[in-house]
Amino acid sequence: MVSIETLVPEAGRFDAEGLRAFDADALAAYVADPAHPWWRRRPCVHALAGRVPEHRAAALIARVHDVQDVAEVRIALLELLAGRTELLDWLRHPDRKQDTSYGMPEAILKARGLLGDRTAAGELATLAAEPWQRMRATGEAGLDALVARYGAEAVLSDVGDARPEDRIFQVRVRHRAGQDVTDALADPDRSVAHRAQSLLTDPDRLRGYLRTAPTIEAKLWAAYALHRLTGDAAETRAIRASLGSPRVEVAGLDEELRAAIVEEYGQYCEERSDPRWRVEAICAEPPVPVDEEAQLDRATAALTAAGLAPHPPVSCGEYHQQGGGTYHVIGLGSEDGAVDLSTLGPFATSHTPEPAARAALEAAGFRWITPRTGAIRVTGLCVYYFGGRRPLDVSTLLFYWQD
Repeated sequence: MVSIETLVPEAGRFDAEGLRAFDADALAAYVADPAHPWWRRRPCVHALAGRVPEHRAAALIARVHDVQDVAEVRIALLELLAGRTELLDWLRHPDRKQDTSYGMPEAILKARGLLGDRTAAGELATLAAEPWQRMRATGEAGLDALVARYGAEAVLSDVGDARPEDRIFQVRVRHRAGQDVTDALADPDRSVAHRAQSLLTDPDRLRGYLRTAPTIEAKLWAAYALHRLTGDAAETRAIRASLGSPRVEVAGLDEELRAAIVEEYGQYCEERSDPRWRVEAICAEPPVPVDEEAQLDRATAALTAAGLAPHPPVSCGEYHQQGGGTYHVIGLGSEDGAVDLSTLGPFATSHTPEPAARAALEAAGFRWITPRTGAIRVTGLCVYYFGGRRPLDVSTLLFYWQD
């Protein structure tokens, strides 16, 4: 006999078509009972789209209100019940600020937008400017609902233009209306300029803008967008040369370190990064590719010859038992001793005093990254690292690990 349990036999596995054909009243009753597993209740919520039994609505709304219920179910229910105006007072209540379960603050804001609450416009604009795609899409959905109901001009007025996130919303609205947003490349906030360049599609217009752009940064954003569209690195090099080859100067960062860092992070840095790094990465001659296996063999041989009894190399992800990054770890004979070898070049370091290891590796052609060199902060180059998106130091960039 077909049942909800057979249609959702285990977490992450369910028969969506079977649930859609299942009795809506039975589904709603199942969802309304928090004693059932949340991973069964959530697909049942999705299967109720467009067919919520009216007499079950109050019980389902009660599940949304219950902060002890699982956030994944509550979020799905907010999506299902988005048109229920009786939710609005609850959604707008100051106590909602305390509802910080994963995903709930964003879902609440989106629901307010879907219900036409213009007082949520500013917060939705903030959400729509987030670097996380999931959060950005949620904010944009709420704003789109407001625009559809009240018109773009009304919502633009609600949001204003004082903050970068407000201007990102402006850029998006203008672009969707078919307007040219090239002028936003000159916005003083790099997140706005970055969003604008991502929307541009006309190489000739960008070439024309290069002649009139008011700042070097605006010209660099135009060059970056142009390369995104054409892939013509020679043109980008010519543009950069015509601007005097601008770059971010970092005290103490020599060309060997700079080349390795630019190759790894320059084009794929976070949106608030200085565009000089992005354009430099396009124009730079790539360093000689690192033969990781040969490098590890050379390091192991050198450490062995020095009598340090090296362990087999492991990736930083294996060493930390999760994630990955840009270095390998070679444990030494001593209990806590180890050296790190970067995959970005012949760079080595250690978090423990290992003078014999340093001498052996330097003799084998490796460059030892001292605490002083490792502490150099690479300004203007924002890289994601454990939730942050800001400039990192040389040591973190060469020996990067993320779980």
